[in-house]
Amino acid sequence: MLPISHVYGLASVMLGTLYAGACLHLAPRFDPAALLAALRDDDLTILQGVPAMYARLLASVAGAAAPPVHGLRFAYAGGSPLAPSLKVAVEKLLGLPLHNGYGMTESAPTISQTRLDAPRADASVGLAIPGVEVRLVDAGGADVANGADGELWVRGPNLMAGYYRAPDLTAATMRPGGWLNTGDVARREADGALFIVGRVKELIIRSGFKVYPLEVETALNAHPAVTQSAVVGRTLADGNEEIIAYVEVDTSHAIKVDVLHAHLARTLAPYKCPAHIIVMASLPAAATGKILKGRLRQMAQDEGHDNFGVGSRIVV
Repeated sequence: MLPISHVYGLASVMLGTLYAGACLHLAPRFDPAALLAALRDDDLTILQGVPAMYARLLASVAGAAAPPVHGLRFAYAGGSPLAPSLKVAVEKLLGLPLHNGYGMTESAPTISQTRLDAPRADASVGLAIPGVEVRLVDAGGADVANGADGELWVRGPNLMAGYYRAPDLTAATMRPGGWLNTGDVARREADGALFIVGRVKELIIRSGFKVYPLEVETALNAHPAVTQSAVVGRTLADGNEEIIAYVEVDTSHAIKVDVLHAHLARTLAPYKCPAHIIVMASLPAAATGKILKGRLRQMAQDEGHDNFGVGSRIVV
């Protein structure tokens, strides 16, 4: 159900399955009911998807008994950040750990993943896979200590040679010594486990404070009424930025935006709380299920402060 034109569906799912000599069950598109039927009737042993797919699966069975999964022995999420609350809910539904990982097209794709023999209770993307080296560096390119945030660089035989016919873009991404700058900010714990903090290009500067959208999204997604969320920055006339949150809610919950604002106020520092929370029937997404933040960022910029209103609730 992951597009074969995308590196996750192509390499991790299709090629990985065929290389192992396993049977690949193809579906034309993601459909929660069809997935549940396949888990029940088709003896699936491995399930891979993006977090948005698991969120929609949970929404489709809200309040219902857990479906029988028979032979399922491994479930994996990748492609975008996995909220801890979503991980817990999916594990309860499926009755087994939801593994997590991290990668990108430029690394073909896997960089790190959680170990089968050591599933984690947190949202770590696991350890670097064999053969792949990782560095976390500061703005000057110096390594940071364990537990500190740093830009994630990777090196290994899985890296691209460069962007096709784009030498300037290649030079901006590749670093001396064969390192690739992923553009992501991460944290490494003493055991080597990596945690993705956010994207450098998505960083919001609010009144001089740095806010990574992922932290705000994680807090929003922890609310039982929220299926998924996306947080973007909107540039103000004075050059400052304000935080705009778009949320997709579970239709089985009646929720007011004020309740979500209050939830975040109890969880986040004041400067990290969104100026506006906008409820949408569904967040714009690519065929992979990945939320199209660029579109939301443009929407936020086009709307303007005066059109949002205080504590607004806009359903699209």
